[in-house]
Amino acid sequence: MQTSRSLLSTWRADLPASIVVALVALPLCLGIAVASGAPAFSGLVAGIVGGIVVGALSKSPLSVAGPAAGLTTIVLAAIGSVPSYQAFTLAVLLAGAMQVALGLTRSGVLAEFVPSSVITGMLAAIGLILILKQIPHAVGYDGDFEGDFSFFERDGENTFSAIWNALTSAVSPGAVLIALIGLAFLFWWDANKPKKGALAFLPGPLVVVVLGVLINALLGVVAPSLQIGREHLVQVPIANSPAEFIGFLSLPDFSQIGNGAVWTAAITLAIVASLESLLSVKAIDELDPKRRTTDKNWELFAQGGGNFVSGLIGGLPVTSVIVRSSANVASGADSKLSTILHGLWLLLSVALIPAMLNLIPLAALAAVLIQTGYKLTKPALFIQRFRQGWTQFAPFVITVVAILFTDLLVGIAIGLAVGFVFVVARNFRTAITFACDGTDCLVRARRNLYFIHKYELQRELARVPDGADLLIDLSATNYVDLDNVEIINSFIKGAEYRGITVKVKGDLAKRTAPLIRAPKAEVQFA
Repeated sequence: MQTSRSLLSTWRADLPASIVVALVALPLCLGIAVASGAPAFSGLVAGIVGGIVVGALSKSPLSVAGPAAGLTTIVLAAIGSVPSYQAFTLAVLLAGAMQVALGLTRSGVLAEFVPSSVITGMLAAIGLILILKQIPHAVGYDGDFEGDFSFFERDGENTFSAIWNALTSAVSPGAVLIALIGLAFLFWWDANKPKKGALAFLPGPLVVVVLGVLINALLGVVAPSLQIGREHLVQVPIANSPAEFIGFLSLPDFSQIGNGAVWTAAITLAIVASLESLLSVKAIDELDPKRRTTDKNWELFAQGGGNFVSGLIGGLPVTSVIVRSSANVASGADSKLSTILHGLWLLLSVALIPAMLNLIPLAALAAVLIQTGYKLTKPALFIQRFRQGWTQFAPFVITVVAILFTDLLVGIAIGLAVGFVFVVARNFRTAITFACDGTDCLVRARRNLYFIHKYELQRELARVPDGADLLIDLSATNYVDLDNVEIINSFIKGAEYRGITVKVKGDLAKRTAPLIRAPKAEVQFA
C-alpha cells in the first residue's frame, strides 16, 4: 500500500512537470539547431535523446538534458570545419565515447571544486537572461533565436538593443495580449493552484499555450490585423509519412574516422559539454528541495551515452541544461521520470501532431520562460547573498554580470576565476597565532596548514626569543603540508643552539612524529 501511494505521488508530481518541460524544450531545441547551422530536426532529436536516453541512464532526479545554447558557437564552427553534417555527427558520437571514458576515470569530481557563490550566480544570471531575451518574443519580435544566452547577437544587436528595437518598432498587439494574459495567469495559478483534485495535475504553462492558440485563432476571426503570423509561431518540420519522418534521421559518416578535424571537434565537444553538464547538475542539486546529490562521475557516463546515441541518429550534442532543468524543478518534479516522460512527449508530438504544434505562438512560450526566469533570479536571492558577506556576494554578482554581458561559458570562466581568488584570499587570513609570556611562548595553528601558509609559519617562529620554552600547538589541525613540516624541522634543528626547548602538541603531531627529525631530548610531543 505504501509503495502504491509513493508511486501515485511521484506520477502526480512528474506527469504535469514533464509536460511543462516538453513545452519549454520544443522551441529551444528548434532554435538552437537553426542557430548552430544544423537541420532543425537535429535539435528535436537531441531533445528526445536527452530526455529518454540520458534520463534513463542518469542518477540525477531533476536534471534535464538536451541541446545547449552554450554550444551553438562551437557547433557552428565544428560543422563548418568538417566535410558534411554526417561527419559532424560522427564527432558527436566520438565525443560521447570520450565522455563515457571521463566518467569511468572519475573526472566528475571537478564539479565539487566550484564555489557555491558561482553556482548561484550562474542560476541568477540565467534567470535574468531568460527575462531579457524573452521580452522581444513576448512583443512579437523574433529576430534572435530561442535559447540564445549571448549578449552579442548574430544580427549585430545585443540583448538591450534588441529589446529597444522590439519595443519601438516591432510590437505586435496580438503577441503582447497573449504574453500578458499568459503571465497574469501563471503568477495567479502559482498562488491559487488547487492542492487536491483533478486540477492539481493541470500544468499552468499548458493552459497558457492552449490559451495562446485559442486567442490567436479568435483574433483571426474578429480582428485579422492583430493575428500573429506564421513566422511568429513554432515551426516544427512536418513529415507526410512515417518513411519521411525516419528520413529526418541520419547515420554518421564513418568514412571520416581518420579526419583530424573530426577528432578536434570531438575533443572540443567532449570537454565543453562535460564542463557544462557538471556545472548544470551541481546547480540543479542546489535547487532540489530534497537536497539530493547527483553522482557526477556517473552523470558524465550518462551524458556520454546520450551523445553517442544522438550522434548515431543525426542529433546535436546534448548536455544537462539549466533552463529546462529549472523549469522541471519549478513545476514540482520529484524524480527522473519527469525527464524521461518529457522526451517521450517530444517524440510523440513531433511524430503525430506537428501541425498542431505549429499553431503555438512564441509569445505564449515567452510568458512561460519569463516566469521561469523570475523564479531563478528573485530579489530575495540577491539579499541572501549580500547578508552572507562580500566573500560570497562579490563572486556571485561578478558571475551574474559576466554571464549577462558575455555568454554562459565565458561568464562562468570569469566567475570561477573571481571565486577562486576569494577562496585563496580567505585561506590567507591569519592561520597561526603567536604569544609570549616571559620565556613561555606559544605558536598555534588555528586550522590546517597548506603551502600558502609557509611564510606565515616562518614569520611567527622567527619571533621566538632565545632561551624560550616553545609550544607548537597543532591540535586544531588534521593536515599539515610537508613543506610546513620541513619548516618546523629546520626550526627545531636550530633551537638547540639557541637554548630553546620545543614541545609539539596534538594528535597530528604524534602521527607526523617520524617526519620530525631532531634530537629527542630537544623535542617533546604533548
